[in-house]
Amino acid sequence: MTRKDKTGKRIIKDSLFPVSLFAIYLGVLLLMSGIHQGLVVLMNALALNSFIQPLIPTIYWSAVAVGLTFFTRKKIKDTYEAPLHRLAEATEQVAGGDFSVYVPTVHTSDKLDYLDVMILDFNKMVEELGSVETLKTDFVSNVSHEMKTPIAIIKNYAELLQMKNVSEEEKLEYAENIREAAGKLSALISNILKLNKLENQRIDPEIESYDLCGQLEECILQYEELWDEKELELEVDIEEGAVIQADPSLMELVWNNLISNAIKFTEPGGKVTIRQTGTSDHVEVSVSDTGCGMSRESVRHIFDKFYQGDTSHSKEGNGLGLALVRRILDLMNGEIQVISEKGKGSTFTVKLPRQKEGKAGIGG
Repeated sequence: MTRKDKTGKRIIKDSLFPVSLFAIYLGVLLLMSGIHQGLVVLMNALALNSFIQPLIPTIYWSAVAVGLTFFTRKKIKDTYEAPLHRLAEATEQVAGGDFSVYVPTVHTSDKLDYLDVMILDFNKMVEELGSVETLKTDFVSNVSHEMKTPIAIIKNYAELLQMKNVSEEEKLEYAENIREAAGKLSALISNILKLNKLENQRIDPEIESYDLCGQLEECILQYEELWDEKELELEVDIEEGAVIQADPSLMELVWNNLISNAIKFTEPGGKVTIRQTGTSDHVEVSVSDTGCGMSRESVRHIFDKFYQGDTSHSKEGNGLGLALVRRILDLMNGEIQVISEKGKGSTFTVKLPRQKEGKAGIGG
């Protein structure tokens, strides 16, 4: 585990070479000096001639210098050159599209220097790039799959319309199927564009103060025909008014997605409950249904792009609605939670900050 100071910053050594290196050199030189003195004493005792006496110390100290040079060279190579070479090779692999690269640090986590930190940051960057590449690949694959179905429907029914002996009733049926497939394709493209703009922050939310309760009522009324068609019991419990600061058009997408999902996944004769409560700081809206519910695995992935836990209803959507909801709420400083149990329905709860009294809206 990386050591950190009291402020939470990583503790990094200023130098690649430890202070102990001075002690090593000092100890070696003192030892070599002692041996040198011994050699001088030995040469005097042996009464060597004047030519050999200066030659032996010269050879000796040359050997010491060579040894220290090799030691220093190895230290520099192990501490500096080898890690940089590994990092350069890893960078080349990443540039070639290999995101499985991992570069080991030189020191342990409690003795990191700035080169170790650079390596750790590089590993983290590669991991993130790998995740992005995986998401990109999955996204393209999912988009291709989702587009393929409505395009195939449009193509097949268009071919049927061109056939002879097609009755007027059949023509109307084929045309209606083409219209529905085209509508699904249009909704898919629209949601992809919206999600892309939101994730890349190319949409500037138009924040203003407005009554959330009034907006909820309007959204609920839009689905009146669907309530009646499926004979659903609708329970609505909201306050007379709750002012929040958010982008009304984006928040409308949130409510429409949650309400339409509740209707879609509730069997005929079931019940949908919409409740709005609040505290002095927050407003909460919950949308509950008595539908098919979700498994724990589905709950974990429900906000992922194109994820559809209940494949029996996949023809009614494209798996982007809840991904849009999550991103919008992130922009609005809101939260969303889901509680669900297989066969017992689901409850989505949205939590938004309430506008403080006396605080003017940014766009209002």
